[in-house]
Order: sequence, then structure tokens, then C-alpha cells
Amino acid sequence: MTQEALAMKTLILLCTLAAVALAAPSDTYNPHYDSFNAQELVDNVRLLKNYGNCFLGKGPCTSEGNDFKKIIPEALRTTCGKCTPKQKELVRTVVKGFQTKLPDIWQQLVLKEDPTGEYKESFERFLNASD
Repeated sequence: MTQEALAMKTLILLCTLAAVALAAPSDTYNPHYDSFNAQELVDNVRLLKNYGNCFLGKGPCTSEGNDFKKIIPEALRTTCGKCTPKQKELVRTVVKGFQTKLPDIWQQLVLKEDPTGEYKESFERFLNASD
């Protein structure tokens, strides 16, 4: 085998491995929103309500709201299994904000995302955890 043929095969192998690595599903959600200020959201009831309406499909969504809305079902099913530690903290902050400040919207979200209550117990354990 010539040097050129070996180099070409090596290049093809590296490109294939790179394509597989890029196509593989991530173990965690994109950390882009790890710096999202959840406490600021919770402290602004009007803004929190807007996000709630976005998640319920009852109002417009910001780009962040759309991104969060897409992962809510999976995050609920897996009790935030793909969340980074920071994202777990953010989810707990926002959920507790809904529960205390907008309980009606929280109940609507629960009915929309977990109508049978299948994930209620595991999600409550997640909310009360401190990892």
C-alpha cells in the first residue's frame, strides 16, 4: 500500500469517526442556557406567567421559551436526566416559582405534561433533592 493510499484511508476513517461523534446524541442538554437567570424570571410574575402561557400553547414564546418547551416532556419523563447540574437548579427554581406564585398555571402544566400522574412521584423527589 502506498503512502498516499494509507493517508487517504486514514483521512476517510477520521472523517467517519468525526461524523459519528457529531451525530451521536448528547448525554446532556445544551449548556447554552446554564447562565439563564431563573430567579429573575420567578421574581417577575408577569414574565413567569408569559412563560407559563408559552409552555401551555396559550401565548407567544420567546426563543428561550421555545427551546425550553421542546425539552419539557423529556425532562419530565427522565426527571431531568440529561440536565447539567446547573440546569437542574434552574428547573427546580422555576417549578417552585410556578407552584408558589402561579399555582393555577402549574396545575395546567401538570395536566398537559403528565395527565395520568405517571411521573408525579419521581418528579417530586427530583424537586426535593439537592444534588
